[in-house]
Formats: sequence, structure tokens, C-alpha cells
Amino acid sequence: MLSLSEIKMGKVLEINNEPFVVIKTDHHKMGRGGAVLKVKMKNLINGNVLEKTYQGNDKVDEARTETKKANFLYKDQDNAYFMDNNSFEQFSLSLEDIGEQEKYLKEETNVDVLHFNDNPVAINLPIKMEFKVVSAPPGVKGNSSGNVNKQVELETGAMVTVPLFINEGDVIRINTETGEYVERA
Repeated sequence: MLSLSEIKMGKVLEINNEPFVVIKTDHHKMGRGGAVLKVKMKNLINGNVLEKTYQGNDKVDEARTETKKANFLYKDQDNAYFMDNNSFEQFSLSLEDIGEQEKYLKEETNVDVLHFNDNPVAINLPIKMEFKVVSAPPGVKGNSSGNVNKQVELETGAMVTVPLFINEGDVIRINTETGEYVERA
């Protein structure tokens, strides 16, 4: 059981026998009143978003989850396919469940897979990954008194904002949590 102070972003809670990941918390402490915690959560099975308010001594169950390593194999129109690194069993997750992380999925990438009741429900990519730039407009000289950026396309099809000096064929490092350029690899 988790108390209000232990509910943080990224925690996985169990509500009505389903796992919910906390995506936003807002803690209020009124003068004489008790503490109030507003929590926004996403269901890891069906993707529904739930907002709930907890007060004072409310307790919440932490979901019993397990994280396993898996290798991303390939994706089709609806699903992404993975292979467990220990048992070599293959499984799939719908691209809808993977969400924004889909655009950073690259073949042969090792990911952390979150399992709930022995079923895979979500993935976590490495925070920093390297990608090859497949399309980049030329950098225009002149008008560069500040931070001037341009949009480039990565090998996975994702569009990322990078500095002007990045060219087609360069390998760059991206933060997969924010989608931002980190550095040239």
C-alpha cells in the first residue's frame, strides 16, 4: 500500500485489478485542511485516462509488475513484435499501446517490457538512443545570430529538431523521453 507521499510520476498503481501508470500528480496542502493529491493515470491495458483525487490517509495498492528485457524484432501496421531475452518467446504489443515510443523503435533494440499478471503491457526504451539521419535540408548560412534549428528525418521516420550543422548521413543521439536532440554520436 502506498501513501500519498509515495505516489509519484511513473509509479504503477492497481485500481480495479488493472494497472495504471501515474502520468501527472498535483499535491495541494490547505492551511488547516488535510493534504489533497490529484492524480492523472493511464491504464496500461486499454489506454484510458483516469483522474482521481486522494485525501489525507488514503492508501493505494501498488501494482505487482515485473520488468523483463526483450529485443525488438519488427513492426507491421498494427503491432510491434518482440522476443524475450531469457526464454526466447516472441510476443507482440499493439502500436496503440506503445504510443509515442513507436517512432523510436529500431530493430535489434533491447527494451524493458513491463509485465502485469504475466502479460506484457508496456515498454520502456533506453533513454538515449542513436539514429542515422536519412533526410536533412541544407543549413542556410546568415540569419544565425541565435540558436537556429532545422527538422531532419531519422531512419525510423521520426522528425526531430536539430542544430544547423547536422547533415544527411550523420548519426545523432536522441533523448527518447522528450524526443530532443542530445548530441552527435
